Amino acid sequence: MTEKTVSAEGSTLQTLRNLWPYMWPTGRADLKRRVLIATVFLVVAKLVLVLVPYFFKWATNALSGEGAPPSFLPAILAGPIMLVVAYNLVRVIQVGFNQLRDALFARVGQHAVRQLAYRTFVHMHDLSLRFHLERRTGGLSRIIERGTKGIDTIVRFTILNSLPTLLEFALAAGIFAFAYGWIYVAIVAVTVWLYIWFTIKASDWRIGIRREMNDSDTDANTKAIDSLLNFETVKYFNNEDMEARRFDKSMARYEDAATRTWTSLGWLNFGQGVILGLGMTAAMGLSAWEVMQGTQTVGDFVFINAMLMQLSIPLNFIGFVYREIRQGLTDIEQMFDLLDVPAEVNDRPDARPLAIEKGTVRFENVRFSYDPERPILKGINFEIPAGRTVAVVGPSGAGKSTISRLLFRFYDVQDGTITIDGQDVRDVTQKSLRSAIGMVPQDTVLFNDTIAYNIRYGRPDATEEEVRHAADLAQIGAFIESLPDGYRTMVGERGLKLSGGEKQRVAIARTILKAPPILLLDEATSALDTHTEREIQTALDTVSRGRTTLVIAHRLSTVIGADEIIVLKGGEIAERGRHAELLSAGGLYAEMWDRQREATEAEERLRKARETDELGVVVRGEPAY
Repeated sequence: MTEKTVSAEGSTLQTLRNLWPYMWPTGRADLKRRVLIATVFLVVAKLVLVLVPYFFKWATNALSGEGAPPSFLPAILAGPIMLVVAYNLVRVIQVGFNQLRDALFARVGQHAVRQLAYRTFVHMHDLSLRFHLERRTGGLSRIIERGTKGIDTIVRFTILNSLPTLLEFALAAGIFAFAYGWIYVAIVAVTVWLYIWFTIKASDWRIGIRREMNDSDTDANTKAIDSLLNFETVKYFNNEDMEARRFDKSMARYEDAATRTWTSLGWLNFGQGVILGLGMTAAMGLSAWEVMQGTQTVGDFVFINAMLMQLSIPLNFIGFVYREIRQGLTDIEQMFDLLDVPAEVNDRPDARPLAIEKGTVRFENVRFSYDPERPILKGINFEIPAGRTVAVVGPSGAGKSTISRLLFRFYDVQDGTITIDGQDVRDVTQKSLRSAIGMVPQDTVLFNDTIAYNIRYGRPDATEEEVRHAADLAQIGAFIESLPDGYRTMVGERGLKLSGGEKQRVAIARTILKAPPILLLDEATSALDTHTEREIQTALDTVSRGRTTLVIAHRLSTVIGADEIIVLKGGEIAERGRHAELLSAGGLYAEMWDRQREATEAEERLRKARETDELGVVVRGEPAY
C-alpha cells in the first residue's frame, strides 16, 4: 500500500469522525429517535422484500402444475391469480416502508446540512482579517456549497443503507444455503466479493479525477466572481476578452476532468455489469441443469433468478453508495479543512466584558508586524484622553491603519499593550470591545439591501424614528427623502448605486445609531473631493463630539482641530503636538502641510481656469493638455 493511499484513507477516516456528530446529533433525542425508527422500517422492508421471490416461485409452480403452494398460506391465496396479486402487494408494501424511512430521515439529513453550514459560516467570521485578506471569495463559496450538499448524501447513505444491505446479503445467503446448497452460496459470495472489490478499486481511482474536477470548478468560480466584483475595472481597461479567456481556460480544465469523470464512470458500470452477469450465468446455469435433472422445479429456477436480480439491486446500490460517500467525502474534506483553520485572535478563557467608565485609550510600547522580516510599528506610545480627539498622520506605509486594526483587535500586538480605561484589550471579550468602538472607514462597503437596512446595521433593534434621526445628523436625511423609494431604496452591490459622499454619510449615520463611547475615523474623507469632504467633516464633527476619538488621516486639513496630532514615520512617532505647534516646528508635519496646501491651491486654480477658459482650448469644460 502506497504512502499516498494510506494518507487518503487516514483523511477519509478523519472526515468520517468529524461527521459523526452530525449523523448522531448530541442533545437531539427526537432526531436520534427518527434515525432508529427509520432503521427499523428499513429492516422490515428488507424482510418483506425476501417474500417477493417466494410468491413469484409459488405462482410459477401453480401455473406449471409442478407444486402446490405451502400449507401455511390462506386458501384464498392458493390460486395462481391471487399469488400474482400477493406478489405485487408485497412489493408495494416494501416500497411503502422505504418511503416511510425516507420521510422520517429527511429532517435528520437536513438538520445535519443546516448545522454544518451554520458552523462553517460562524467559523468564517471568527477567522482573522489576515485570512479574509488572502481568501478567494468565489472558491470559498463553492467549497461551502459542495460541502453542505455532500454531508446530506453521506449521512443518509451511511446510516440508512450500510447495515440493512449487509442484512439482505445475510438473508439471501441463509436462504440459498438452506434450500439449494452451499454451491449457490459460494457463487453468490464470489460474485459479491469481486463486485465490491472492483467497485472500491475503480472508485478510488476516480477520486483523483473528482478532486481535479473540483479544483478546476473552484478556480473557474473564483475567476468569475472576482471578475464580476471588479466589473468597472474590467471596463476601464477594456479587458473583457482577457477575462473571458482566463475563465474559459479554467472551464477547459473542468471540462477535461468532468469528461474523464463520466468516462471512468462508464468503465466502472461496465465492469460491475460483467461481474454480475458472470455470477448470474453460473447460478442460473446450475439451476437450469438441475431443472432438467428433475431436482428443481421451474418455480425454483424463477426463484433463484428473482433472488439474484433482487440481490443485484443492493449490489448496484453498494457501488453507488461507496461512490457517493467517497465523492461526498472529497467534496466536504475542503470544508472541514476550512473548519480546521485556527482563529488567529481568540478570547481568553477568563475574558470579561469591557467596562467603559471614561473611555481613555492608551497605546504603550506597541510593536507589531504582519511579517517578522518587516516590522510595522516600533514601540508606539500615546494616549487618547476620555472625550478628546487624537489624530494620527504620516506618509503611506507609516502604520496608520495598522493602529486602527489593532485597536479593533483584528490582530493582537506582538509586544506592548493597548488598554481602554486600564483594561488590556486582550483580556476582554472581542464582542464587548467592538461594541464600544464605532468605525467610519475610508472605503465604505454597504450591503446590497435598502438604505434603511444599512443605517440600522449600526443597531438592528433601532426604531424607524431613530434611523431617520441618525440620517438627519449625518446630513443625508433630506437626500434619502427625495428618492422615489426613500429609505427603501436599494443601494446595489457594495453600495455602488450611491456616490462616495452618500456612502460615507450612510456609514456615519449607522455609527451615530450605534452611539459608541469610542470613535475611530480611518481616513474617512480621503477618497472624497474637497467640497464633499467639508460637508462630511461637519457630520463627523457632530458624531465625534463628546466621544474619545482616534482619527487616521491623510488630509491634514481634517485634523486641524484635534487635541493632539501624532506624526508617524517608518512605524515610529516622529512628531506630536497641536496643529500650530507642529507648523511652527518646521518638521515633517509642516512639510506635509505645505505640499498639501500647494496641491489644493493648484486644484483651485485649475478649477477656476476651467470655468474661465484661461487654459485655451476647452472641450466640454475640460482642458486640453
